[in-house]
Amino acid sequence: VQLQASGGGLVQAGDSLRLSCAASGRTFSNYDMGWFRQAPGREREGILCIGTGAISTYYTNSLKGRFTMSRDNAKNTVYLQIRSLKPEDTAVYFCAADPTIGACASNWYDGMGYWGKGTLVTVSS
Repeated sequence: VQLQASGGGLVQAGDSLRLSCAASGRTFSNYDMGWFRQAPGREREGILCIGTGAISTYYTNSLKGRFTMSRDNAKNTVYLQIRSLKPEDTAVYFCAADPTIGACASNWYDGMGYWGKGTLVTVSS
């Protein structure tokens, strides 16, 4: 499966942003999907994972309330909605996919099977 994230850019602190990840090549609905980010000088961080049944799993509780994930199987796309952006949200955001059944219920945040190119989000204060 090929993945392409989009929707990043330069935003102001407090703004909202929706990132998209379009998938192609395989049956999208059979894949658990994840969003990750990597800030400058920091390790990659798992944000959210959504299973084929569209139940999302948060990686860290600190992200609850500001980050939500959804999927549209008809459009082969997953979305990441970010509210109240902060400068520390500045990062390259990646989407990933995994065909393993129940991937989101396991250690998905350590890595998934397929990765797309990221999209850069820069939050100015």
